[in-house]
Amino acid sequence: MFKSKKTRQESNGQERTYSSSEVAQVAEVSLRQLQWWDERKVVSPRHEGHRRVYFPAEVIEITVIAELRRKGFSLQKIRRVLRFLQREMGKRLADVMETNSSLHLVTDGKSIYLEDQHERIIDILKNARQPMFLVCVTDQARRLGEVDRKPMRIEQPALARRARIG
Repeated sequence: MFKSKKTRQESNGQERTYSSSEVAQVAEVSLRQLQWWDERKVVSPRHEGHRRVYFPAEVIEITVIAELRRKGFSLQKIRRVLRFLQREMGKRLADVMETNSSLHLVTDGKSIYLEDQHERIIDILKNARQPMFLVCVTDQARRLGEVDRKPMRIEQPALARRARIG
C-alpha cells in the first residue's frame, strides 16, 4: 500500500541496499518491529529469498517512523506522514545527501511540513495551536551514511563468549 517509488538507480541495481540487521541498528528498532511494519505494509522492502533488502529512502522512512513512534504517534498518523514523505523525499533526498543543507520534518500528525530553512521552522513552531514534533531528516540520512563507513558489529554467540571467559 505504501511502497516507496522506485527510482532509476534502483532499477539499474546500482544503489546500495541494506539488510534488516543494518536497518534495525540504524533505526534503533528490533528485527521483529521491521517484520511487523513489512507485514502491515507500512514500509515494504524487497525480498530476496527470506531476506528483506532496503534501499536508502526506505531506511530513512523507517528511521523517521521510529522517531515518531518514540514520540507517541499512532500508526494512522505515521501513515499520513509517510504519504507526504514519499511524495516529497524523492525530490529532496538527493539534495540532503549531497549538500550541507538541513531538512526537518515538522508535524502534529495532521499538518506536515518538510523545511530546510530554520526561520520557517521557527515560524511554524511559534504559530502552532498544538504541540508540534520535529524530526531532523538530515540526521537520519547521516546515520545511514555512518553505516556505510563503519563495519557492522557482529555479536558473538553466547557459547563462544562463555568458552573464552571460563
